[in-house]
Amino acid sequence: MRKSIPPSLSVDEMLRLDNQLCFAVYSASLAMTKLYKPLLDKLHLTYPQYLVMLVLWERDGLMVSELGERLSLDSGTLTPLLKRLETQGYVARVRDVADERRVHVTLTATGRKLKAKAADVPACLLAASQCSIDEVVVLTQQLQHLRDRIKAA
Repeated sequence: MRKSIPPSLSVDEMLRLDNQLCFAVYSASLAMTKLYKPLLDKLHLTYPQYLVMLVLWERDGLMVSELGERLSLDSGTLTPLLKRLETQGYVARVRDVADERRVHVTLTATGRKLKAKAADVPACLLAASQCSIDEVVVLTQQLQHLRDRIKAA
């Protein structure tokens, strides 16, 4: 679907890197990942592993497919990630007795304890962003809305 360029912006202006929403989101994501790395290193987690743990701390015992849907990750990406989390002792993967194709992922006691150790991660992000909680909430909602509209397009 092609939209015309608003008359107030020239093609040259529209094609400037700093005017690209995609680059703003991408570079913000890189900065966010860089900020998280030392925090997550202390927890022995990569950023994608941290996202899996966040989901499981919200709702334990999800199937791999449900985790994939929640995180927008396919099973080819998720399975090695879960294997590493299992090796670290944070999660257990259990095949469903009724349907062996279904695999449930549950937190171990160590995985549940890790939640308390991760509690300061959001505060570090808040401090680094120099935003108020209200600003972070609004920005998060705007990005989620943008994501949903892009997915629907």
